[in-house]
Amino acid sequence: MGHDAFAHRGLGSSALMIIGALRVRPVQTVSQLAGTASVSRASAYRTLQRLADQGLVQHTGETWTLAPRAVDGFGDSPLDAATEPGTRPAQGWDGIAQCHGTAGAAVRRRTLHAIERAAYQKALDWRAEHRSKATVIVRNGRQVLVPAPRPDEIPSAWQSPDGSVLDPVTGRTAADWRFATDGRLILITPADQRSYDEMTTAHAEALREWNSAA
Repeated sequence: MGHDAFAHRGLGSSALMIIGALRVRPVQTVSQLAGTASVSRASAYRTLQRLADQGLVQHTGETWTLAPRAVDGFGDSPLDAATEPGTRPAQGWDGIAQCHGTAGAAVRRRTLHAIERAAYQKALDWRAEHRSKATVIVRNGRQVLVPAPRPDEIPSAWQSPDGSVLDPVTGRTAADWRFATDGRLILITPADQRSYDEMTTAHAEALREWNSAA
């Protein structure tokens, strides 16, 4: 499947499926190939014609068979097909790829995938190394870099036993801050400290304003 002969604009993947099906069961009709090769009848007709143009398959009546060396990519030229335009025996899979202009497609595809994987890995590495700007403090005459904590890396010294947030400077509880369920810090404003009845009233007022505006 990885050979250039079966690349897009070449013989295609359906050709490989049909060659494999005819190798297992040498004599089949188009209807039978649609089932054994798992392709549609239309694809089977088109693919068989491409293979016949290369001399890789032969048909007698309604049945199709492989040419003697079709598995190796070498076609045969039957007498009744010798005068048909565009019919020429294939000379190996490399020759078929050259004929269809798909030679080197696998190498180009692997190169592209390698570039994409490298770019993706570079982006992952950048995300892993990304941090907020560090704070510089002076201690004992030396400059010390203190990375700013990420929201999901809250120091344990900031957490009190009851779950509230401690001010790292004073050591007292920071009343306006809370730990969210995901461990991040959230700021609680006066509007967030309303009772259930106050929130219900505010919701009803907002709903009335919305309906009157509509």
